[in-house]
Amino acid sequence: MRALIDLIIKNKHWFLFILLEVISLVFLFSYNGYQKSVYFTTANDVVGSTYNVISGITSYLHLQENNRKLEAKNEQLRKQVYAMRQQLEAIGRDSIKSLPELPQIYHTIPAQVVNITLHKANNLITINKGEADGILPEMGVICSQGIVGIVYMTSRHYSIVMPLLNVNSKVSCRLRDSEYFGSLIWQRGYVNIAYATSIPRHAKVKKGDIVESNGYSDIFPPGLPIGRVVGLDDSTDGMSYLLKVRLFANFSTLREVSVITDYHSPERRMLEEQAEDPTKQDSILIQQEKKKAFEEEKRKAAEEKEKAEQEIIKAELERKYSETMAAQTAGNEHPEKTDTVR
Repeated sequence: MRALIDLIIKNKHWFLFILLEVISLVFLFSYNGYQKSVYFTTANDVVGSTYNVISGITSYLHLQENNRKLEAKNEQLRKQVYAMRQQLEAIGRDSIKSLPELPQIYHTIPAQVVNITLHKANNLITINKGEADGILPEMGVICSQGIVGIVYMTSRHYSIVMPLLNVNSKVSCRLRDSEYFGSLIWQRGYVNIAYATSIPRHAKVKKGDIVESNGYSDIFPPGLPIGRVVGLDDSTDGMSYLLKVRLFANFSTLREVSVITDYHSPERRMLEEQAEDPTKQDSILIQQEKKKAFEEEKRKAAEEKEKAEQEIIKAELERKYSETMAAQTAGNEHPEKTDTVR
């Protein structure tokens, strides 16, 4: 306190100067119209700029929350579009029949991207949701623009996603306005370009066509957007097209994603793996042969049983016939003996 008093006494002429300046400015702006208008205009500009900066800071701090809300809204709209598209396709397939029940709409878990690589051959994405949130490997990952990739590895609270921008990525796709399908691959280079392969040469393809998921895998439902055709070329064997596809998902600014949780079918995947495994194919063939032999033995046993039952019935009919004939013979002999007695 003593030091503060000493500072004021030491610089008292400066404090007096500042006080007089403030008083003079108050009188100047209070009793002069022009100076008052200039003051209020300048003050409003300063206050407005200050509020603008504060608003920008506040908006930035709430940007992540706003992005989450927008992603949730986009997910809701995407599901509605998916349901309507399925409904229109059902009507187009058969306009006479009544509309069938729509397939179960897939559910998703929102997540945030915490790390991403874009310029490697094997790019990966890390998201902040894992097994504790219900995420498992081989689940599909999407964003508000389209397909992102497939869950590759999981831990308790994080997951690694193999995006479309990975040389090992291969996603089943189709052209939206036709039944032709193929596979989407990435050949390293641009972060927004991939290629659709195995599209037959007789397919009617043009620039601007939409490429989407075809639903042949148990990872992505049919109809999810992937990209737009921007170029046509021939494959190396010349038997099919190699379509240049501009991806809808913007990986450079990707922050919010969603993981499809209930479209995955372990039963279907297990069955398909068994069908592709030669050893399991042999075991299945052996089981089928055993089943066939068992059914054959069962059929022969049933035939023998039926034959034995027919023999029993035949013997029973013959016995009854013999008894009937014997009774008739005995009846014919008895009246003659009665007449003789008489």
